[in-house]
Amino acid sequence: MAGHSQFKNIMHRKGAQDAKRAKAFTKLIRELTVAARSGLPDPAMNPRLRAAVQAAREANMPKDTMERAIKRGAGGADDANYEEVRYEGYGPGGVAIIVEALTDNRNRTASEVRAAFNKHGGSLGETNSVSFMFDRIGAIHYPAEAASAEAMFEAALEAGADNVESAEDGHEVTCAPDDLNAVREALEARFGPPGAARLDWRPQTTVPVDGSNAETLLKLLEVLDDSDDVQRVQANYEMSQETMERLSA
Repeated sequence: MAGHSQFKNIMHRKGAQDAKRAKAFTKLIRELTVAARSGLPDPAMNPRLRAAVQAAREANMPKDTMERAIKRGAGGADDANYEEVRYEGYGPGGVAIIVEALTDNRNRTASEVRAAFNKHGGSLGETNSVSFMFDRIGAIHYPAEAASAEAMFEAALEAGADNVESAEDGHEVTCAPDDLNAVREALEARFGPPGAARLDWRPQTTVPVDGSNAETLLKLLEVLDDSDDVQRVQANYEMSQETMERLSA
C-alpha cells in the first residue's frame, strides 16, 4: 500500500508539472504569435519576437512548436486575433495589482479577472487606477554565470542602462522603456542573448502584508497567473521571511 501511495503521489506531481508546463507553453505561444504579427517574422529584425523566442528556449519549448507559432502570426493564419489588455485593482491589505493579458475575447478575460479579484478579497478598478504607483521600465535578466558583477555593471553603464542588481540568481539590468532594445542589443553583443528582456512594472513603494491577508493575496495572484489569457501579474507587496516560510510549509 505504501508503495502504491507513493507511486500515486509521484504521478500526481508529474501530472501537475506537465499541466504547469503546458500552461506556460500556451502563454509563450500567444506571445510568439503576437510578436510575429506585430513586426517582421525574423527574430533578428524584431526585438519583441527575439525576446519571445529566447523565453521559449528558456522554457525548453520544442523548435517546431516555436516555428509554427511564428508562422501563424506572420501569415495571419491564426483565427484568434489577440489583443493586449491591462487590468488594475487592489488585493487584500490594499496591495496594488497590475494584470497584463493577451486575449481573443475581452469579455471572457474581464469576467475571469473580476471574478478572481472578487472571490479573493480584492476589487478591480479602472485603467490607471493603480499604475501611477509603479514605474514603467525595461528589464533585462542574465544568469549569474554570464558575467561577473563588475563586467555586467560596466557593460550596462556603457549601454545606457539605469541600474544593475547582481545576486546569486543572476543580473537584473534596468533602463528606460525607450532604451530597452538598444541596451539589450549592446549586452547581447557582449554576453549573448539574455534570459529575459521585456517591459516591466516596478513598484515605487511596497505594502507589507501578513496573516490571512498574505494567504489570500497569494491565492489571488496564483488564480490570476493560472489564467491562459494572463501573461504577467505585478503587485507592490512585501512579506517577511517568516510569513513566506509559513505559507510554503
